Amino acid sequence: MPNSPEPKLISGNANRKLAQAISRRMSMHRGLNIGLVEARVERFNDAEIFVEVYENVRGEDMFIIQPTSNPANDNLMELLIMSDALRRSSAARITAVIPYFGYARQDRRTKARTPITSKLVANMIVEAGIERVLTMDLHAAQIQGFFDIPVDNLYASPVFALDIRHMFKDRLDDLMVISPDVGGVARARELAKRINAPLAIVDKRREKAGEVAEMTVIGDVTGKTCIIVDDIVDTAGTLCKAAETLTAAGAREVHAYITHGVLSGPAVGRVEQSVMKSLVISDSIEASDEVRASENIRIVPMAPMFAQAILNIWHGTSVSSLFDPETLGPIYEGLYSEI
Repeated sequence: MPNSPEPKLISGNANRKLAQAISRRMSMHRGLNIGLVEARVERFNDAEIFVEVYENVRGEDMFIIQPTSNPANDNLMELLIMSDALRRSSAARITAVIPYFGYARQDRRTKARTPITSKLVANMIVEAGIERVLTMDLHAAQIQGFFDIPVDNLYASPVFALDIRHMFKDRLDDLMVISPDVGGVARARELAKRINAPLAIVDKRREKAGEVAEMTVIGDVTGKTCIIVDDIVDTAGTLCKAAETLTAAGAREVHAYITHGVLSGPAVGRVEQSVMKSLVISDSIEASDEVRASENIRIVPMAPMFAQAILNIWHGTSVSSLFDPETLGPIYEGLYSEI
């Protein structure tokens, strides 16, 4: 039997702010103080990672909160080593809460003699003793099949829909959801249905990797407030060019809702200098000081949804119920009370 009547959370260094926010939300739900397990996650002089758990976790239901964002290799190793430490400490079950799953873009062989790194990472996670994965907006849905353990994939679109209905409540009829490429149509369609908006596509053609040669808008965006929807924004080059293409096609305004704000290199500067009015991201990746200081970038919290998902897993109840606005709305009541 577990020593504690509550699930136990432990965090690596990748996104402690999100872990602390999840802890606070769970404490509010349960009426008890659910803090993060005391642990030491640090590096030796040669950059080797060392983990020491200070609390007894024997027989406990453990949840490791650790996105594998930049630096991806360090954060992934932290996750694996924390799992090994918990397993050797006789934890009853270990669930990896990975808000951003790194290496997800390497989900298939695009040419000869290349790896499928997502599958390799999945194998490493299972071998480390993790028994369940909770993540959000996987780059490709088939990655769930790379694991031989249960995977719960949350979606940001229900939360984004709440935010859009709140921020654009006076002009919902003028909204149009945009997929930045053909591959993202399903994701964009999901959000479009939730806010009852039409859908358009920006078709892009590449001459070589990393460079977009041409973009074409499929659909009439004249006079519309366009909302670009995607799962990852990295250098923001394609995103900003898509915004320019939509504006040239007659869009009144362009905004973007992207789940994972990788925002590497010149991304923040590009966003600030682009024609986009705003970029909205989740806090799945801890925002840099530059991102937090940007007036064009806004962060939507995912801690309420992750906190409820962890409690549902712990109770053995449905996680997919969180995709229903009637279930998710009350969880975000304090943030979107006017909805």
